[in-house]
Amino acid sequence: MVSIAVSFFVIIVAVSVSSGFRHEIRSGISSICGDLQILPDDMNYVGNQRPVSDSASWLRGVRSLPGVVSVSPAVYKAGIVKSGDNIHGVLIKGVERKDTVPLGVSIPSALADKLSLAQGDDMLTYFIGEKVRVRKFRVTDVYRGVLDGSDNLVVFAQIGDMRRLEGWGDGDASCFEVMLDPSRRSADRMKGMSALVGTYILTNETEDDPDVTVTSAQSRYPQIFAWLDLIDFNVLWILILMIAVAGFNMISGLLILLFRNIPTIGTLKSLGMTDRAISRVFLRVASSLVLKGMAIGNGLALLFIAVQGTTKLIRLNPENYFVSFVPVRLNIPWILSCDAIAYVAIMILLLIPCLFVSRVDPAQTVRAQ
Repeated sequence: MVSIAVSFFVIIVAVSVSSGFRHEIRSGISSICGDLQILPDDMNYVGNQRPVSDSASWLRGVRSLPGVVSVSPAVYKAGIVKSGDNIHGVLIKGVERKDTVPLGVSIPSALADKLSLAQGDDMLTYFIGEKVRVRKFRVTDVYRGVLDGSDNLVVFAQIGDMRRLEGWGDGDASCFEVMLDPSRRSADRMKGMSALVGTYILTNETEDDPDVTVTSAQSRYPQIFAWLDLIDFNVLWILILMIAVAGFNMISGLLILLFRNIPTIGTLKSLGMTDRAISRVFLRVASSLVLKGMAIGNGLALLFIAVQGTTKLIRLNPENYFVSFVPVRLNIPWILSCDAIAYVAIMILLLIPCLFVSRVDPAQTVRAQ
């Protein structure tokens, strides 16, 4: 029973950690660049940009497509931040923010550490184009994102400030970012939604609309999505390994139970009980042990998930894992599915020792008694 409990504990924790990584990283990427981006063919973060407008004929229809949660404008501009003698390249992203501080920005913690910036500091930023423009932003908060460990540092600013920097109107933007339903954030579904949105725009655009293209977060960060797929692959092997360990432990336990009860099996056979009926008796006993071990393992796993989710006790290096803690997420359908699959697989394995029942000779067993 202890073996079963440990196996189910490892299975549930592995599934929850895998689900936690997918949720945290995909949500973090979506907050940075959206799930899909609708942007001009000649998108240029450095020089003069050609904006897309909210008057585009396809915009209303894209918002109504199944799986689309929202479509928001964003203005991107590459800049160089200077703090003291230190400088660093960043990507300024203008979005709708509740910040009321003039020229207020939210910076990633990695940039704050590199340039010794803190909340309330001024951040001098240079924008290179036909002429150099300078803005003195005010740091209103510091956020920790999933890409803090990389060189892709995104600073969030007010979209109105960035539009004025580019000399654009209120409806202009570098791109429109499409947020999808969380169930459609897998790599395959994201590709499908990108094709769906692109096809809709192609069939509904007019001559006055600028030429645009649709890209997905998966195509922008393929290495991160490949890493998530690798985690899912590892979890699959953990699931198989733990089921095998629990199953073979139960096989050995059931064999011991059968060996101890050889006289009883012989007596039952001599009274006319069939091999199948006798096997069912022992399988019911084994099933009870499996269910008890499953309940204990699930209980301990849920306790671990609650503690880790609340305290974030186990930490990680974001340089290697993109997040600073072990993320866990309670995915009830996945947990119930794993429990059901593991239970069925173990019970199928337990049919092997039940073959021993047919080899017991009641005449020899009763004579030995």
